[in-house]
Amino acid sequence: MRKITFAPLCLLIILVGFSLASGQEKKIDRSKLPAAVQATVDRESAGATIQGYSKEKEKGVTAYEVEMVMNGKTRDVLIDASGNVLESEQEVAFESLSPAVQSAIKDLAGKGTIGVVESTTKNGQIVAYEAHIKGGKHREVHVGPNGEKLARED
Repeated sequence: MRKITFAPLCLLIILVGFSLASGQEKKIDRSKLPAAVQATVDRESAGATIQGYSKEKEKGVTAYEVEMVMNGKTRDVLIDASGNVLESEQEVAFESLSPAVQSAIKDLAGKGTIGVVESTTKNGQIVAYEAHIKGGKHREVHVGPNGEKLARED
C-alpha cells in the first residue's frame, strides 16, 4: 500500500494562507497608476529620483506606493486610489531628532548600532520614528514623536 505524505501539501496551504492574509505588494509600472495617483506622485516627487512603484491591498483597501530618493535620503509615499496621501516614511538624520527621541532610540538599541532612522507621517503629523538596529539580529524599534516606546507604528 502506498503512503501519502501530507507535509508538503500542508506547507503549501499555510504559505498561501499567509500570503493572502498579509498585505500583498506587487511591483508595477508608472503607466499602471490611476491618473489621480500619478498627479500626486508628480507633486510629492518633485526633485526626487523615483526608485519604483508598487500596488498593495490590505484589509480590502488598494493603495499605491512610490519609493524615491530625495536630497540623498529615502522617502516612500503611500497613496490611495483617489490620490490622497495616506502615509509617508522619510529617512532622517539621527542628530536632527529631539533629545527625547534620541534617548529613547539609544535605550531601545542597547548595545546594537543605530542604522537608518525614518519618520512616519500621517495627516501631516509625524506619528512615529522607526530605527533599524544592527548587531546580533537585525531589528527595528519604534518610538513616538515625543520619545515614547511604541509596540508598533500607529
